[in-house]
This record gives sequence, structure tokens and C-alpha cells, in this order.
Amino acid sequence: MASNHDSASDGRDGRPEGTGGSAAADVDFQAIFHAAHSSQLIVVPPDYTIVAASDAYLRATMTEREAIVGRGLFEVFPDNPLDPLATSVRNLRASLERAQASGRPDHMAVQQYDIPRPESAGGGFEERWWSSINTPVLAPDGTVACIIHRVEDVTALVSLGGADVR
Repeated sequence: MASNHDSASDGRDGRPEGTGGSAAADVDFQAIFHAAHSSQLIVVPPDYTIVAASDAYLRATMTEREAIVGRGLFEVFPDNPLDPLATSVRNLRASLERAQASGRPDHMAVQQYDIPRPESAGGGFEERWWSSINTPVLAPDGTVACIIHRVEDVTALVSLGGADVR
């Protein structure tokens, strides 16, 4: 029996397998990203503009999606102005630049990166320690389209002396 479909189609609607009409096409990847257990941001170079944040990231950083998406990463998370020795921004920027230049994930050493506390929680900055990895996502032309910044808050571990941070 003759078919009007390409041999590469899924036989239902004429589109290639894995595209519209399939269960995969109906998956809401934004909802999955937001609901993921891991704390992640997606930033776009060169200014590292925040374009997405998982719910876990928002909880870990005491932020709200509407307040950070569309803003620069270092505008939202500057160095703690009360710590003249802070190197958080410099270290994170260097890692993002390495990931962008190499097109490969860049694992950061555990580092202190204090985060701004909301005014409703007293304002100021809260000491935090993070384990981070920055993973570039390549565009079809091989350039870096965005970087997934995944963090794990290891403050409790550092406080207990269970992490080598120096």
C-alpha cells in the first residue's frame, strides 16, 4: 500500500520522528527546568544576562524570577561591598569566560559568594559558600548561545569544616 509520507516520518502526520505530533513535542521544557531540583540559571554572554532561573535557584538565593530575569548576573549578585577582599564576581566571571572560550563545562572550586538579602529579611548580605559548574550550550554554528550556571549551596558543609575551601 502506498503512503504519502516520507520514509523518515513517524507515519502519523508526515513530520519526522521527534517533532510535532509526538509526545516529546508536547513536553514543556521550561516547566521542567523551573521545577528541577538543582539550582540553575541560564545566562547569555557577553553581559551574562539572566534569561531563566530554576525554582530551586530562586529559593537558594532568596530572589524572585521577575526581579532577576533580564538583568545582568553581576548586577543582581555583586560582590559584598562590606568585604574588601571579596573575589566572588571576579572568580565567577573568569569561569564563565573559560566556559565560553572553550565551549566546555568549567568547574569552580568551592567559593564564598555572599548574596544580597531581601529587605524583608533584614537587607545586607548573607555569607554563602557555593560549588558551581558553568556549562555552555552551543548554537548550531558552534558559538556559545548561553551558559547554564548550576550551583549547590555548601554553606552548611563549610560551616561544619567538611569542605576544603582554602
